[in-house]
Amino acid sequence: MIFTSTHLSGVFRIVPELIHDERGFFARSWCQQDFASHGLNSRVAQCNISLSSKKGTLRGMHYQSTPFAETKLVRCTRGSIFDVALDLRPDSATYKCWVGAILTAKNREMLSIPEGCAHGFLTLEDDCEVFYQVSETYHPEAACGVRWNDPAFAIAWPEQVKVISQRDAAYPDFVTP
Repeated sequence: MIFTSTHLSGVFRIVPELIHDERGFFARSWCQQDFASHGLNSRVAQCNISLSSKKGTLRGMHYQSTPFAETKLVRCTRGSIFDVALDLRPDSATYKCWVGAILTAKNREMLSIPEGCAHGFLTLEDDCEVFYQVSETYHPEAACGVRWNDPAFAIAWPEQVKVISQRDAAYPDFVTP
C-alpha cells in the first residue's frame, strides 16, 4: 500500500499496490503492521456499508465524541464519492481545516481519518456504495456532527447537494469550544 500524507495531521490517502498476473490482480487493502508503522490507529472494531441511490446525496459531517472517538478507513466500492475529513481537534495546527478526496470503485483509493476529525461524503453518481472500517463500535450517545455547509469550515463540495437527512441538515453553526 502507498500511504500519502495530506495537509491534515494523521489523514492519509492510501492506494493499494496492485500485483497483476493472468488472472487479474491481488492487492492488500488493510495491514495492521503497515498502518501502525505510519502512526495510524490499527484497531478495527466495526465495519460498515452505506448505499446511496441518488447522485448528490450527502452524508455527514459525523464523528463520535470522547471516550468513543473513532478512526475511519473509507473506501468507495461502487460508484464515486467526494470524501471529506474535517479537523475538529482544537490543539491541531489545522483546526477547522478540511481535506477532500475523490474515491471511486475504479481507483480503489482509501482515506484514513483519525480521531478528532469529522467525516462526510457526497455521491458523484447514482448507486454509490461505501465501505468503512472504524476503530470503535457505534455509541448513539456519542454521535455528533457539524453542518456540511457551515461557513466556519467553507467546504468546497464539487456538486450540488440534492439529498440529505434532516439530522445532517439541522446541525447548528459550529461554536469553537
